[in-house]
Amino acid sequence: MGYLFGFLAALLFGANGSMTKVILENGLDPMQVTQFRTLGTCVIAGAVMLVVDRRGFRLPPRQIAVMAVLGVVGIAALQATYAYAIQLLPVGIALLFEYLAVLLVAVVAFFFLKEKVKARLWVAIGLVLVGLAVVAQVWSSSLDGFGVAMALAAAVTLAIYFLVGERQVTATSPLAVAFWTSGFATLFWAFFSGWWNVDPALAAKSVSLGGNLADVVLPLWIPVVVLVVLGSFAPFLLSFAAIGRLKATPAGIVASSEVIFAFVVAWLWLGEELDALQLVGAAVVLVGIVLAQTSRAHRVIDADLALERPLD
Repeated sequence: MGYLFGFLAALLFGANGSMTKVILENGLDPMQVTQFRTLGTCVIAGAVMLVVDRRGFRLPPRQIAVMAVLGVVGIAALQATYAYAIQLLPVGIALLFEYLAVLLVAVVAFFFLKEKVKARLWVAIGLVLVGLAVVAQVWSSSLDGFGVAMALAAAVTLAIYFLVGERQVTATSPLAVAFWTSGFATLFWAFFSGWWNVDPALAAKSVSLGGNLADVVLPLWIPVVVLVVLGSFAPFLLSFAAIGRLKATPAGIVASSEVIFAFVVAWLWLGEELDALQLVGAAVVLVGIVLAQTSRAHRVIDADLALERPLD
């Protein structure tokens, strides 16, 4: 189930890149988009928790503090740096740099957390990075320096997202983690995003979805709602559920399939085709993901026990 949740989250996040670009090209900046994404995720997660798990609202102060760090660094900073990166770089290139987080997580786990790591994990990471490089064709790209810096910053924040999130979802539910972290991310960006500068009339602005969907014209609020629900709340919940069932490194490598999904969506939506070499790179990524599945010992987590355990 952990791998299934991880792949579903990657699929939704992958499609999210193209949708985000449409929104960014039609009046909202990266920080405002991030503000709406985190606010929407918090509101939806809170509404669901009111119905299915009100215990998620009651956390000890120490755990709330950790949620604040995860929300500000692993959610707010991650989403903002990613938005800036894809605004300046092709989506696949930006994601290639972002998923260097997989390597960072493995290094932290091995050198600082003193976890045992089987040799094939490093082979898997190498395959993933090489495969992503081939898919993104980095050798033929003229990259914006600030965009690369933002993508690398996204890699650091994504590594924190996996490492801290791995420990939080075992102490409470993925839904509660999504609520608290997105809530703190919303509070953080409320001071910096410039949401007060957004003209309410912009919501009704007619926008084209571009590419093969250029004939589809919708009011801007519809792509924003789709981004919030299917590009933020659902994949965040699924990714936290995946992290709760897997260790951070395998979860991160599975999540890196987001790059493949992003290219597929771009091909179907924007007409950007993958050549034969890129298809080989995609296959290499998938081989790396399969190897990663058996590279570290699984943590056996009883989700029901984790939810019922006293929060002390």
